[in-house]
Amino acid sequence: MRKVLRPLAPMVCALALFGSAGTALAADDYVALGDSYSSGTGTGSYTLNSGCQRGIYAYPYLASRQRPNTNLTFVACSGATTDDVMANQIASVTAGTELVSITIGGNDAGFSSVVSACVTGSCGPAIARAEAYIRTTLPGKLSTVYAAIQRQAPAARVAVLGYPRLFSASSCGGTFGIDAGERTALNGTADLLSSTIATAAGSYGFSYVSAIPSFTGHAICSGSAWLNGFNLFAIGESFHPNRAGNSSGYTPLVRSVIG
Repeated sequence: MRKVLRPLAPMVCALALFGSAGTALAADDYVALGDSYSSGTGTGSYTLNSGCQRGIYAYPYLASRQRPNTNLTFVACSGATTDDVMANQIASVTAGTELVSITIGGNDAGFSSVVSACVTGSCGPAIARAEAYIRTTLPGKLSTVYAAIQRQAPAARVAVLGYPRLFSASSCGGTFGIDAGERTALNGTADLLSSTIATAAGSYGFSYVSAIPSFTGHAICSGSAWLNGFNLFAIGESFHPNRAGNSSGYTPLVRSVIG
């Protein structure tokens, strides 16, 4: 009996090692699509792609590093609209893609321009126009993107992430020019955007994760703000998640879907 087992023992060990190596090589392909809220704008570091403001403090990069055996294709780009996703990003989603995350729709509605209008003057008409667009036009734009994701990667787990409310009841230098009524109205626009995206994502069976609950208590002017307020010396960083907003806010949200 011993003479039989001894030659087999090295073989069994070799097979075990081969199996372990095979498992290690089986990586999930993760594609991160979207706009500035996915690229990492607001984190102050864009070493992956300065033009699109992609960096290592963005939630897609952080989530991919926390998740073993994950290959990240990071194509989210600051300023992107749904049309930009279709023209420049969607080709990265293939039949082999297993995980997808996306934030999109805010730039279609011109939300950053609306906030800027509030900083520089009265923004009631701009808010009304943005909300009309969100109700009437944005659903079709979102459907175009979601249909393409589903068509190109029908088996993928898709995390559609929403946008947070930017403001609390407090004011500070970060809310310069934006009065209490405008802050309330802008939060209402964020709520409308969230519900619109949730409905469109649900139509394709995608997992929608609202950012509003997790960012509550971490708005601009809070003691532990996850969002940058208005900064005259870094306009592009204004009204975007900071590093904490990406690591403690968005990363757990996407991980709740992609694992």
